[in-house]
Amino acid sequence: MTATTRPRAVGLLCLVIALWGANWPIMKVGLVDMPPLTFAAVRLLLATLTLFVISPRRLKLPAARDLPVVLSVGLLQLFAFMLCMYLALMVVPAGRSAILAYTTPIWVVPMATLWLGERMTPLKALALAIGLAGIGVLFNPAALDWTSRAVLIGNGLLLAAAAAWAITIVHVRGRRWQATPYQLLPWQMLLATLASGWVAFAFEGDATTHWTPRLIVILLYNGILASAFCSWAFNEVARSLPATTTSLGSLGVPVIGLLASAAWLGEPLAPSTVLGLVLILSAVALLVRQEIGARS
Repeated sequence: MTATTRPRAVGLLCLVIALWGANWPIMKVGLVDMPPLTFAAVRLLLATLTLFVISPRRLKLPAARDLPVVLSVGLLQLFAFMLCMYLALMVVPAGRSAILAYTTPIWVVPMATLWLGERMTPLKALALAIGLAGIGVLFNPAALDWTSRAVLIGNGLLLAAAAAWAITIVHVRGRRWQATPYQLLPWQMLLATLASGWVAFAFEGDATTHWTPRLIVILLYNGILASAFCSWAFNEVARSLPATTTSLGSLGVPVIGLLASAAWLGEPLAPSTVLGLVLILSAVALLVRQEIGARS
């Protein structure tokens, strides 16, 4: 399969950043009408149906060698990440949620050192320290209500979501694939759909959903655009642009998420939130720089 042209890839990257970033306040609004576990299940179902419709020529059953990758991406990166994220969004501001969910690269550093034997360089250690400092700023008593159990659990779930994604990255990095990401994505999404559907039925089977035109539009946005289209587009971008461009570009998602939440939901831009965001993004930028140096 031929990679797309550079100008088209840049355009796709900008579109993905905008769609993912804007989705944080959109998800927050959608959870007013639908319970979180059900929301995750419907989003994944719509994404799965979309991928199976648009990918008939690339579809084939995963080989035995690829089943561990299907399981880790489907159950951790998609299922666990989304469940933690939606449960957290019930009590955590959307902008703050976007920042904490994108701490994934920070958790990859110690995991890759322990499980893959990657060397902890001084630059990686500095990035890890800065990233943890950013998380510390977000969790300081002036920025977080430590007396609220729900708030603490919500913020903890976002870190758990980031860690689940990090585990997937480390696992996938340490394995050899037989199929392409395009061929495996529909099956990974299907597995996540089945798991989230079971959990939603078990825990929210009798919960009430307020079906409104607004909710339907939000679900279509999440399932078709934010999940199916953006997953395809980000893979296309990763194949066509340097890893540095893709990695640094993705840092725009929490920035847009924070600004969009402030503009649309009136969430305050607290100094501690902005400082935490700057520190975390600086840490990720250092990690990208480390990757550049390692490959040059």
